[in-house]
Amino acid sequence: MRHALETRKIEHKFGLDSAGTGGWHVGNKPDRRMRVAAKAAGRSIDGAARQVCADDLIDFDLIFCMDNDNYENLMSMGANPEKTYLLLEFVEHQTLTEVPDPYYGGSEGFTNVITLIDGAVCELIDRLLATTS
Repeated sequence: MRHALETRKIEHKFGLDSAGTGGWHVGNKPDRRMRVAAKAAGRSIDGAARQVCADDLIDFDLIFCMDNDNYENLMSMGANPEKTYLLLEFVEHQTLTEVPDPYYGGSEGFTNVITLIDGAVCELIDRLLATTS
């Protein structure tokens, strides 16, 4: 999403962060295969993994998750269902409702995830801009 916002030169309008619902990767860099796929798509993925905390559920206006398991985890952590969504809900004409986890597959899964997320965030940004204009 950061890349899409920077491309449109509107990154200053949004505050973004990323976190997982589980703590098993906290402190780790993004998966090497995802960094390779991101670089091939002209993106840079930096930082270290962190876990969602209680303040996130209050501080962020909207929370997006990749799949139903993470959605349910967020709900059990106290997330507001009125501001928590599956990311692919914002992709028209999409048959998938969840971003597939590429972790146990080959590199093509990471490329596919980037494509899915790119489509979703572009449509999401359009909707957000339409509601704030």
